[in-house]
Amino acid sequence: MATLPGARGTARRPTTRPQVLTGARVVLPKGTVPDGRVTIDGTKIVAEAPHGDVIDVTGHWLVPGFVDLHNHGGGGASFSGTAEDVLKAIRTHRLHGTTTLVASTVTDDMDFLARQAGLLSELAEQGDLAGIHFEGPFISPCRKGAHSEALLRDPDPAEVRKLIDAARGRASMVTLATELPGGLDSVRLLAEHGVIAAVGHTDATYEQTVQAIEAGATVATHLFNAMPPLGHRSPGPIAALLADERVTVELINDGTHLHPAALELAFRHAGPARVAFITDAMDAAGIGDGRYLLGPLEVEVSEGVARLVEGGSIAGSTLTQDRAFQRAVTIDRLPVEDVVAALSVNPARLLGIDDRVGSLEPGKDADLVLLDENFELKGVMRQGDWVVDPQLA
Repeated sequence: MATLPGARGTARRPTTRPQVLTGARVVLPKGTVPDGRVTIDGTKIVAEAPHGDVIDVTGHWLVPGFVDLHNHGGGGASFSGTAEDVLKAIRTHRLHGTTTLVASTVTDDMDFLARQAGLLSELAEQGDLAGIHFEGPFISPCRKGAHSEALLRDPDPAEVRKLIDAARGRASMVTLATELPGGLDSVRLLAEHGVIAAVGHTDATYEQTVQAIEAGATVATHLFNAMPPLGHRSPGPIAALLADERVTVELINDGTHLHPAALELAFRHAGPARVAFITDAMDAAGIGDGRYLLGPLEVEVSEGVARLVEGGSIAGSTLTQDRAFQRAVTIDRLPVEDVVAALSVNPARLLGIDDRVGSLEPGKDADLVLLDENFELKGVMRQGDWVVDPQLA
């Protein structure tokens, strides 16, 4: 069995020879291959290659690199910070298997958000990010969560357009309370420009949510959280979002944001093809307890749970996608194939980049995660680079 050189967490350029990973249970779109084989040549997965270096990973799982649609930071750094901060947060999540990441902003002054969009778009153009997600300021003060109420505003299409333009074609998603004045027109604007309109931080009724979906909304921002609960007389947005086949539902599977029964309900009614696991991570992800800032608000992280110092609302998470994977399989007892869909296949398809990432197929980027039999992360490769060296003995 070969041992891969390089320090854990340190990127190593692809070898000049192809790499052939053999013996693992390889999760492919059509199912799991018990004694699978994945060949990497340079930055890509290929069908086969002569004279490759064979690496025996028997007893492990080989799955696609994770795709995170909704992430505010990690490693003590935020996507609202400097370019150095942004790169630090990206590196932190890559160490935990997230090889494709959309940077999420948090409610702030419009001019600041526009400037930050410019910075993030440059990193997206370099290939460090898959896009930008604006969570706020166009959300409901009734369901603001960890967003500054003083900075919230109605979703005026002209202001929504300002952020899209500032992102220079790299805006992936905007979360809106679509029941607010201008909400439906903003959804239509986003759809026209190829940007995902997400229903979230909303106080909408069932009927208003149906209208938003008809207008073009296709994502539920962290379903169940920051929206009215499911009711038998007033079903609210949850029922509408779960029922419509056009909608992908985000879920934060950290054991804090959702009861396991809520997770099961979402999978049962939306189906595994319409679920996307997200982290909604903030600065503390990959670091630990302490005091942090989320936008302009102070957050206390205790025993891995982030809450606002003032008011106590949950303030994002400290989740990483490898933990979400392990929990989904070992605690929630979901099929591995369904978890891979939620962490890789579905978000890649939603972003329109499933021709490059999201599955272990020839022609796609060599983005993969190696897990042991207990679903502990042992290796991460991104575009042929070992970001986390498996260090196999």
